[in-house]
Amino acid sequence: MAHRLRPVGPDFAETAPVRLVFAREVAAPPEAVFRALAEDVSGWSDWFSAVTLARPTGDGTGREVRLRGGTRFAETVLAAEAPRLYAYRADVTNAPGMRALVEEWRLTPAGGGTRVQWTFAADGTALFRGGLTLARPGLGRAFRNAVTALDRRLASAPA
Repeated sequence: MAHRLRPVGPDFAETAPVRLVFAREVAAPPEAVFRALAEDVSGWSDWFSAVTLARPTGDGTGREVRLRGGTRFAETVLAAEAPRLYAYRADVTNAPGMRALVEEWRLTPAGGGTRVQWTFAADGTALFRGGLTLARPGLGRAFRNAVTALDRRLASAPA
């Protein structure tokens, strides 16, 4: 059953009760990584294995995302500041116990490529928060695998 989440702003990425932050360097330049995140939303399922469907909504101001296992999100884009920041908030989900969610992608030039930092900022019931903390290693692995796959995809893309 889908439920509406608390509408939070971009600052929630810094103040959420649960903040999981992961980072990895890739060879692709920040501009290419930003395009893949913010402009090629439908391409997410090609490099982020947990994502089965992603598509822009509302002229790009929103997103619809479905994950493996059946979790669904209707999201609002909070920031799309090329080539350094992409952030979105979940507005509606079927994930039990979740009350608020912001995901933030920060891109910084690093060693000829990009440092990609993903913050998963959430609030929910005590059970949800505890489960999310326990899920940290799996989310970190999913992030690393996704960013590695994205970097390979960008390296093989025609110039």
